[in-house]
Amino acid sequence: MIWAALLPLIALTGHTIVNARLLRRPRAGATTTERVAVLLPLRDEAERVTPCLEALLGQAGVPHLEILVLDDGSTDGTAEVVRAVAGDKVRLLTGAPLPAGWLGKPHACAQLASAAGDADVLVFVDADVVLAPDAVAGGVELLRSSGVQLLSPYPRIVGAGRLVQPLLQWSWLTFLPLRAMERSPRASLAAAGGQWLVADPAGYERAGGHAAVRADVLEDIGLARAVKRSGGRIALADGSALAECLMYSSWHELRDGYGKSLWASFGSPAGAAAVVAVLGLLYVAPPVAGVALLAGGAVGPAGWALAAYLIGVVGRVVSARATGGRAWPDALAQPVSIVLFGALVARSFALRRRGRLTWRGRPV
Repeated sequence: MIWAALLPLIALTGHTIVNARLLRRPRAGATTTERVAVLLPLRDEAERVTPCLEALLGQAGVPHLEILVLDDGSTDGTAEVVRAVAGDKVRLLTGAPLPAGWLGKPHACAQLASAAGDADVLVFVDADVVLAPDAVAGGVELLRSSGVQLLSPYPRIVGAGRLVQPLLQWSWLTFLPLRAMERSPRASLAAAGGQWLVADPAGYERAGGHAAVRADVLEDIGLARAVKRSGGRIALADGSALAECLMYSSWHELRDGYGKSLWASFGSPAGAAAVVAVLGLLYVAPPVAGVALLAGGAVGPAGWALAAYLIGVVGRVVSARATGGRAWPDALAQPVSIVLFGALVARSFALRRRGRLTWRGRPV
């Protein structure tokens, strides 16, 4: 069993190191003369939209910048907060009623994109993201220099969930060949994070825009796949130096956020179980076996098992350092992270089976 985990872990950690070296990053101090539309969908974000808005209003290096904000049926005074913070410096739209067959965020993003007019670049940002002053210009520059139609710069994740949240970046750095993903036309070989997306309007429209992913819980990945299916290219980037995202401020929020979407990350419950089982074999079994073997006096095999555990820890450290995360001591708890992730996956499927998935007051 030890060798069954050790050899794949060596390969996966090596792959993480290679990906970390190849990872694209938007450049600080960039400028652009293109017409850029920043699109901000909001639903009940009164308590946390202010830092996002202030950061957008402080963007530099983009002389032709328009900020469009859509209030999607908020009941907490979100629109009033937007007016108080930004006044007439942004264009505030009132969202249309949600049509049948649509989920809320795709519908809001589709309305924003339609209102962006003749912008040269579309920048989608979530309310929990705070951008550095040169982030928008840096994202636009990287979109063009990469030759892609959709760029996903992952922000630095802050807030609750230190054991679980870093698995987002770790997963694609470990298992996804980044450069091959950019070159490959396969829609299944795609990843994206909807917190901050930079899109070429022509490529976005050719892919069908957010209408193509109107019912997708993971609309960001769906949009990336739609771009690929339409002949476009996508790229991931590390945006941690220019953006941070407070996705969840408590474990309760994280649990509910993951609950609504984790089920959609897998083809089926059986597929999810297989993925969690493999992760358990690779990252949980070695330290458990190492402790048990050491207690039984099998020092040699215990050493190999603990070596496998440490190789997994190295992969987590590399991922954290490459994406602005916290490496120590969090990486040492990688087995605990995998166990928590497996529990969240099981809970998400259970909620879906019972028809109890909701988000912001709407059924999922």
